[in-house]
Amino acid sequence: MRNHHRGVAKKARTLCWASLACVACLSLVAPSVFADEVPVYDARLEGYPYPFEVQTFGFESQRQRLEMAYMYLPGKKQRPTVVLLHGKNFAADYWEDTANYLHEKGYGVLMPDQIGFGKSSKPAHYQFTLEGLVNNTQKLVDALEIDDLIVMGHSMGGMLATRYALNHSDRVKALVLVNPIGLEDYLRYVEYQDPAFFYDNELDKTIDQVRSYQREHYYDGKWSEAYEALIQMHAGWLNGPDWERIAWNNALTFDMIFTGSVVNEFDQLAVPTHLIIGTRDTTGPGRGWKKDGVEYELGRFDQLGKAAVERIPQGYLYELDDVGHMPQFEAFERYRAQLDKIF
Repeated sequence: MRNHHRGVAKKARTLCWASLACVACLSLVAPSVFADEVPVYDARLEGYPYPFEVQTFGFESQRQRLEMAYMYLPGKKQRPTVVLLHGKNFAADYWEDTANYLHEKGYGVLMPDQIGFGKSSKPAHYQFTLEGLVNNTQKLVDALEIDDLIVMGHSMGGMLATRYALNHSDRVKALVLVNPIGLEDYLRYVEYQDPAFFYDNELDKTIDQVRSYQREHYYDGKWSEAYEALIQMHAGWLNGPDWERIAWNNALTFDMIFTGSVVNEFDQLAVPTHLIIGTRDTTGPGRGWKKDGVEYELGRFDQLGKAAVERIPQGYLYELDDVGHMPQFEAFERYRAQLDKIF
């Protein structure tokens, strides 16, 4: 099956990689250059360590029984709980340092793996939408009897966090976005692609493509064991028994990035909204297949943050110059200094 897909639309997939590799929400499938052995993981990441105790929440969605994995650190009673929403490229474990920072300040911290990601269920058939993932997360919040929320998201998680704040403004006290995608209405500029397009690209991905792109565009030509560690779950998936199921989930979740635009509703945000933006970021989903005649430059985060806060009634901008898409890893001390202004 994989050999069949390698022969389909090779040129289009090359363009797809050039554009989508810049999305922090890509699946990074690669063996480690630092580890002695390449890991092997099943769809639920059995054996892959998370920094805090992992629990599961079972619920019904789209006529099937699913499980959402999550980590929860209860805080002090007078403090709200911060819900940390991961990007497409990641799972909840990458919030470890942010979670420790918040918990030390007394906040509760809830870190779910969305359906299709991390240790959560990988359904064979599922309609992935921002609204649906928000609904799933709200079920978890209700089950844990959490009332006061601050919602914080990175990359695709920023789109999800924005939708959460729009749909549940009565429950959300504040919104924090870290280099979120969705600051542009992508389908205004790019052609819509069927999920099969992304599936073919997922099957063709290599470690050298991923690592070299991240080194150049995320980390300004630098690389470290910490950056490499972020791709180890995907290395294990690529070498594990469930890769084609995972690749299909990865492909399906691209659709909501393009169809789930939130930027056009920024003026409806009713909560204080804080944007932490690394201005070197150039993440621009769909850059490789823009509509004919479109000259607009996607992914100009040096401009997008400023434009966003102009549209948000209670918007606050915290820019980090010469930092890319991953400020919580590339420049944690500077990132933490911005969090100190918010929390």
